[in-house]
Amino acid sequence: MNDYRPGNFSILPVVIKNLMIINALIYFATITMPKEIQVWIDHMFALHYVGSDLFKPHQIVTHIFMHGSFGHLFNNMFSLWIFGSILENYVGPKRFLTFYMACGIGAALCYMGVVAWENHQLTIMANQFLNNPTYENLLDLERKFNLGYITNKGIDGLLAALHANPNNVTAIDTGRFFVTDAVAAYRNIPMVGASGAVYGILFGAAYLFPNMLLYIYFLFPVKLKYAAAFMIIMEVVMAVQNNPGDNVAHFAHLGGVLFSFLLLRAWTRRGRQ
Repeated sequence: MNDYRPGNFSILPVVIKNLMIINALIYFATITMPKEIQVWIDHMFALHYVGSDLFKPHQIVTHIFMHGSFGHLFNNMFSLWIFGSILENYVGPKRFLTFYMACGIGAALCYMGVVAWENHQLTIMANQFLNNPTYENLLDLERKFNLGYITNKGIDGLLAALHANPNNVTAIDTGRFFVTDAVAAYRNIPMVGASGAVYGILFGAAYLFPNMLLYIYFLFPVKLKYAAAFMIIMEVVMAVQNNPGDNVAHFAHLGGVLFSFLLLRAWTRRGRQ
């Protein structure tokens, strides 16, 4: 089996079809609700840092079925169809669903570990500023965590005031309030989406069928292993860059890849025994 075009297998396998329907229904139902209910849904079902007051254990599963925008939903569901069809037609619906959910949950656990470390670092740097409220300490915080983006408040004026007069009491008090608010806001940033599970599916398809041809725009053939390698490498690069303004959970994507690899290795070894 060297080629893949929509139609070589069942064009829309049953699990993928139902996942697409469920995700679409949840998204469109949510955006039609009043803003207050949308906020409650995010607080209740999006994935929050374990140290947040908003964290609930069920969020490790529920966030997989939520999306932040139509583009986010479309990209995930399109990728799920393209790469997931290969897997579901090969392993069957029950095993595919298990694989999909395991990758999604694994991605969430990896993301939680990274977020825990980031919150730890933020707390250390925030305490440094609170104990020594200098322009340099505030600038370090802004460069690493983009406090203005987190709080949706401008910080340039505050930085300028501290730079101009390090003993400006008003600026120091404002800075302390600002940083305290930013730490609390960062702790409560939610994560939603099936991207971690989808990246696990992408890796799984490439792992099992590395030389299968994927037709980009249904015209340009590229081996699946190269397409997957490019996408995963890009995630590694963006995760390492750690751009403070980047709101994509790259480590969740890589977590999905990691759990996909571990599951496939376990299944392969079990099959040999």
